[in-house]
Amino acid sequence: MNQHPRTPLHLAPGDPETAIPGQAALRVVHETDGLDLAAAERAAGQFLQALGIHTETESLRGTPGRMARAYAELFSPRPFDLTTFPNDEGYDELVLARSIPVRSVCEHHLLPFVGTAHVGYLPGRRILGLSKLARVVEHFACRPQVQERLTKQVADWLQTQLEPKGVGVVIEAEHSCMTLRGVQATGSSTLTSTLLGTLRNDARSRSEFLALAGLT
Repeated sequence: MNQHPRTPLHLAPGDPETAIPGQAALRVVHETDGLDLAAAERAAGQFLQALGIHTETESLRGTPGRMARAYAELFSPRPFDLTTFPNDEGYDELVLARSIPVRSVCEHHLLPFVGTAHVGYLPGRRILGLSKLARVVEHFACRPQVQERLTKQVADWLQTQLEPKGVGVVIEAEHSCMTLRGVQATGSSTLTSTLLGTLRNDARSRSEFLALAGLT
């Protein structure tokens, strides 16, 4: 099996005005090798021409440029600050964000897959700003992906950055490479999960996570 290249990721000190005392916020940025929209537009035009789609008409004249900008948007996650806070109260119950929208692109056909993610963790010394769970999902989804890898990347990254007692990630998505072409399995969805730490090893914690995520 071919290994996927390491996820391009840059962590930098965040805005000092919003940094947490005693712990600097981290700026999460998706690194690229450079974006050339003009070259992408030319390539899109050649791609359409090769498929017998002529772009000289008024309706299609701007299509190569729109294609280039659309894929650039799909592959460009927004940077964000990873803000965490001390778990002063010693909260040790599950924190779960349900039905986070997922929008990604299948790396095999460059066709979209969309769905929802349920992301939870058992806090350790620090807790995470709730909106950041959705930001992390977006960060790893905005690139050519497979759903299995996306699920694991989100879980592994949270485990590394937050050091919680456990992490659970479940993604359910519909893949247009299955529903619009090939087998044309309209209405089918794919479910993937990654459980780490206590949510993997303790049956009661695992059942609680799956129940609150609406999966039992």
